Amino acid sequence: MRIFDPHVHMTSRTTDDYQRMHAAGVRAVVEPAFWLGQPRTNVGSFLDYFDALLGWEPYRAAQHGIHHHCALALNPKEANDPRCAAVLAELPRYLLKDSVVAVGEVGYDSMTAEEERAFEAQLALAQENDLPVLVHTPHRDKAGGTRRTLDVVRAAGIPPVRVLIDHLNEMTVGMVAESGCWMGFSIYPDTKMDPDRMVALLKQYGTDRMLVNSAADWGRSDPLKTREVADVMLAAGFGEDDVDRVLWRNPVTFYGQSGRLDLRTGSEAGADYAGNTIKRG
Repeated sequence: MRIFDPHVHMTSRTTDDYQRMHAAGVRAVVEPAFWLGQPRTNVGSFLDYFDALLGWEPYRAAQHGIHHHCALALNPKEANDPRCAAVLAELPRYLLKDSVVAVGEVGYDSMTAEEERAFEAQLALAQENDLPVLVHTPHRDKAGGTRRTLDVVRAAGIPPVRVLIDHLNEMTVGMVAESGCWMGFSIYPDTKMDPDRMVALLKQYGTDRMLVNSAADWGRSDPLKTREVADVMLAAGFGEDDVDRVLWRNPVTFYGQSGRLDLRTGSEAGADYAGNTIKRG
């Protein structure tokens, strides 16, 4: 079984997680830029983070046979902080990097005017750089936030097939399915979606444009939830081809629109990165 986790925050995870993921079948990940928990207070903090997603994390993942790509953006939560607004001016040069396969996470957190301005600006950057977009839907007022998200996407004129609306659930999947955008689902231990509910939605809506991710970060989450969904799919009567479509071919198709997705074998990183061998302890 091969698994592509299309949304996982590996900068928050340990090397043991990479080992466990590879053993479970994970061979590729996309790591979107997000809020690190501790608020950032200046643009330089973001740039160091972007550099890590472009350098250190791909190196770390490659040591365990996992291809790492990223999506870059000013995330919705920190779009409200005026100290971070200048990140938008720095993004164009970062969006040219080979391993950047999307703009993201963008969208809403608290549905503020500042968030909407950043959202619209980054949709425009995605179109200018011919990149797909990963959109975060808010944890509060999920249905209202998703409707507003779709309105903004339509107004921007970006083709729906190039947009992934993430963190969906039973209340929001229908409107996104009708929009033509890709549908993303985050599988968590306690919140968001769980494997059984996810499989129920796959039975109802089919496997087309459906992406399943762990969205694992610094909170209570599990980077093996993608494998758990695969196992539950098989137990529920889905075939191996269905599992491969949802857990591999769909993310490859979506992020492949960037023209930068590189899943070739034999491209593992060397034993040293920036003077660090990670073979300590």
